[in-house]
Amino acid sequence: MNSRIQQAVAALGTAPLHEAAIERHIAPLFSRVLSADRIYLANHSLGRPLDALAQDVAEASVLWYEKLGDAWDEWLDEREAFRTLVARLIHAPRTDCIIPKTSAGQGLRAVLNALPGRPRVITTSGEFDSVDVILKQYGALGRIDVRWVEANGEGAFTVDALIASLERHADLVVISQVMFMSGQIIEDLDRLAVACHQHGARLLVDSYHAIGVIPVDVAQIGCDFMIGGSYKYLRGGPGAAFLYIAPEALESGLRPLDTGWFANSDEFAYQRPDPPLLKSGGDAFLESTPPVLTWYQARSGQQFTLAIGIDRLRAYSLHQLTALREYLAQAGLNSVVGGDTHHGAFLAVRLAAATQLPSILKDEGIICDARGEWLRLCPDCLTRDEELRRAAAALGKILGA
Repeated sequence: MNSRIQQAVAALGTAPLHEAAIERHIAPLFSRVLSADRIYLANHSLGRPLDALAQDVAEASVLWYEKLGDAWDEWLDEREAFRTLVARLIHAPRTDCIIPKTSAGQGLRAVLNALPGRPRVITTSGEFDSVDVILKQYGALGRIDVRWVEANGEGAFTVDALIASLERHADLVVISQVMFMSGQIIEDLDRLAVACHQHGARLLVDSYHAIGVIPVDVAQIGCDFMIGGSYKYLRGGPGAAFLYIAPEALESGLRPLDTGWFANSDEFAYQRPDPPLLKSGGDAFLESTPPVLTWYQARSGQQFTLAIGIDRLRAYSLHQLTALREYLAQAGLNSVVGGDTHHGAFLAVRLAAATQLPSILKDEGIICDARGEWLRLCPDCLTRDEELRRAAAALGKILGA
């Protein structure tokens, strides 16, 4: 554990988070990113990094300069540290169940390519673009058969609709734990997992908008696969993603097509058996020469999240979102979703011109984004109440509400 992170979190004590304590103890860990004069409400997109990130990446680079090829011992130790931290974050039973990937989409492809034949896939029309594009492309090329479940009349997705679709048979169900457009938390995933297994299907959960926001427990869910990464709430930037494969799935005879020489039983022995002799468990899903910097890049954000704790971060997030929702209402904006236990870490404001607003707000020093008809606003624990007030007032003024 980074000593500065450990000391800062210890100084908070055990009380619920509040702004004054965060300003005093936590904000100094983020001095570089907080030096800019802007209101950053895009934490659901790219999370704000700790100062320690630069030092961690430099550590990996120094090893390269000083040890060259001998740096692999330390680099692979960091890979295992990355896997261990992810396993803690999602309560995975074994470290080797975590396979480092450069994107969640890479993890999805590894699963699709490991399933035999032409898999029958059920998913929703609300999945994030990378998942959506991959499934559509696999379908277009005849690699999978895919069925799309639509939202109900209230714009929500339910496990009941997915379970009903299982009656038509499937091999894999793909669903987000938190939907990326509206922030809706998909509840009863454990019930969906049971239904999948009863119908001979497997369940893949996209946790990208859940990990670091709400408790994520793969054992409690009972999913066979999970994909996610550090780009958003774990503050680890691009490239630090993962695939989780449940022990039962690993022991079922699942064999990887997406693999590489780092999955060899002894990757540095350079033996060439045919067929390849792969490592056991999830290590068989390791691929070719990996981008080692991403593991260092992810370290500080993972440590920070685990040190403070998901429950404390979630409670403070709900406090902030409730306040922001009130300020938006005061500014005349009422078509707002989120800020409750049924949604993730951002508010979604339904607006006809949502996609035009981020560039206008950027000119006001407010950073956010939009997806479809939803303007998304996401504070993090560093966001001050005064910033929430200013952002809501600016948006109300722009819209003439």
